[in-house]
Amino acid sequence: MRRVWLFEFRVHAEPGTIPIEFDARLAEELLTASRLAAREIPEDNEIVQEVKEEGAATMEELEVIRRTMMGLAPRQFELFVGDFLQHCGYDDVCVTRYSADGGIDVNATVGSRIWVFERTLVQVQAKRWLHSVGRKEVAELRGSLKPFAGGVILTTGHFSRAAVNEASEEGKNPIGLVDGIKLSRVVLESKFGFSV
Repeated sequence: MRRVWLFEFRVHAEPGTIPIEFDARLAEELLTASRLAAREIPEDNEIVQEVKEEGAATMEELEVIRRTMMGLAPRQFELFVGDFLQHCGYDDVCVTRYSADGGIDVNATVGSRIWVFERTLVQVQAKRWLHSVGRKEVAELRGSLKPFAGGVILTTGHFSRAAVNEASEEGKNPIGLVDGIKLSRVVLESKFGFSV
């Protein structure tokens, strides 16, 4: 869950004065009203978690891998994602210049293993986050994509309900979402040489 402070300023022709003894009470009333207004979009705070599959790796095993990925520096995580995509059969994998701007981190083309979409450009945003990825990040990635490219957000964290809804909203290009547990599961199942 993200906590955001929102301050709204109003300009008055004749500002009134507030006695100091009412200052704390007024601030509390304004913050309470702001919090109630923020609750109007509950899916912004609701986290979507992948359901565990039968016979799959235990949560403890997956958490060890996720924790190891969290221990990487942001640039190392981007390089890890690039290496992992190459291991999974993607071609022309290119980790972009590190800029911490929230843009595209890895470009790759679908390899011959998935022959129907072979040579399709996939643009990946790698987020080494503990907290959830929200709707804003999904919309920003969609706006950064090249024409006809597929977009994916890989994160060590989770996705909010609003992010999931935005990623699959009708009439917009879909964005693939891979949370930390699913990413850890794929790393484990693909036997990627990732030391844990």
